[in-house]
Amino acid sequence: DSLERMPAMRERLGRCGAAIFGSLSSEISDFSPEVETIREAIVDEPPLALKEGGVVRGGFSEELDRLRGLSRSGKDWIAELQAKERERTGVTNLKIGYNRVFGYYLEVTKANRDLVPDDYERRQTLVNAERYVTPELKEREAEIVGADEKAKALEYELFVEVRDRLALSCDRIRKAGAALAALDVLLTFTEVASRRGWVRPVVGASDRLEIQGGRHPVVESSLPAHEFVPNDTVLGAERQILLITGPNMAGKSTYLRQVALIVILAQTGSFVPADAAQIGIVDRIFTRVGASDFVARGHSTFMVEMVEVSRILAAATPKSLVLLDEVGRGTSTYDGLAIAWAVTEFLHERPERAARTLFATHYHELTELAEKLPRACNLRVTVHEWKDKVVFLRKVVEGAADRSFGIQVAQLAGVPKEVTKRAKKILGGLEDGTFLTGRETSQRATGSQLDLFSASGASVLSELDALDPDSMTPMDALAVLSEWKRRVRTGDGEEES
Repeated sequence: DSLERMPAMRERLGRCGAAIFGSLSSEISDFSPEVETIREAIVDEPPLALKEGGVVRGGFSEELDRLRGLSRSGKDWIAELQAKERERTGVTNLKIGYNRVFGYYLEVTKANRDLVPDDYERRQTLVNAERYVTPELKEREAEIVGADEKAKALEYELFVEVRDRLALSCDRIRKAGAALAALDVLLTFTEVASRRGWVRPVVGASDRLEIQGGRHPVVESSLPAHEFVPNDTVLGAERQILLITGPNMAGKSTYLRQVALIVILAQTGSFVPADAAQIGIVDRIFTRVGASDFVARGHSTFMVEMVEVSRILAAATPKSLVLLDEVGRGTSTYDGLAIAWAVTEFLHERPERAARTLFATHYHELTELAEKLPRACNLRVTVHEWKDKVVFLRKVVEGAADRSFGIQVAQLAGVPKEVTKRAKKILGGLEDGTFLTGRETSQRATGSQLDLFSASGASVLSELDALDPDSMTPMDALAVLSEWKRRVRTGDGEEES
């Protein structure tokens, strides 16, 4: 069916003005001889099993037609014999069957055994039936089975001959298939661009990546017309790293993904979902978005995150595009912030790794890097706060967000009111240092992270340095650990220090 349509496709492509269509047209041959061969030899709806017959069209081979006629007439004779034997014996449910072991047989239920004629020869006994043959049935069996088997064997031979003949055209068929595949992609690009208002990007070798009114093609298609909020993106030599802040659900991840998709679409030759776009060619796109555990491999969410970050830092180039979404969230707040800060500095300060980077983060402290690193800029996703609720505006603007609105987002997600109400009180206490008591309050108020060896355990360090593990027994080691634990808990170390 496909080959039959090739001449018309080739002729229509030849009439198109664009050079690409002329090139595709030249890859499509005239397959009339192949189509004629298939039409003459193969039935319109061949079975899946090629060796069971029914593949080759009648009239293609005189010998095959003769064998099929013998097989067909023999099977008609079998049907007539079954009717005749039912009448002769009076066994109304007598039937003639066939299997590869016993050939054709007459099957009679055990309830009718007394009606079986003397010329029936028993072949097989079943639980509820007996199987017999007659001299007449055995005589015709060889003729019927022989013709049927010969017909199937000959049919497969004919099919292989046709297949081998068509195999000579494989290269031409592959070229035509590749041309049609390319045409399919181009027409799809055209239809999507026309239907959704995409524009032709300017693709070049510069470091500039500028998108005006960019949109996420998948998210936009799932929303009512004109409901998706477009956003601009400017990256280049003077704006290498964009630090993007804003609450959860505000659209940071969508913004990152839409930039990557627009770049990919542009470099595949497609129009892009934007008002205008200038794309400096990207050699690779590195992403650290989402998180997953590999428990079977012993890798935690944070471990997976760090493995991906390490690959980015090892392979990114100034021509790359890097998307980082919430790097560092898999560990403690201070560790995560420190790692995110150091990763940003690394991408900024290493000329060989200075990739264009979009970094979405909840670490508001990270926005201070925009003042320290000349090529780092702050962006934020805007929200509107109204009656203790947030309305997501989805617009990305210059500047840094100063709040996360986590409790409001929890309310939107359906967290019980008593939980969010309590969370507000806890948040206020944490922010002013009144929620925790004693030593914990002072640590929180000063913003320091809990240390593995706090002041109460300072003496432990000197004792640890003096120990000789090689000379200690396991019991000695356990005793020392137990003593340290007691002293740190009771504060004995503070008195000693």
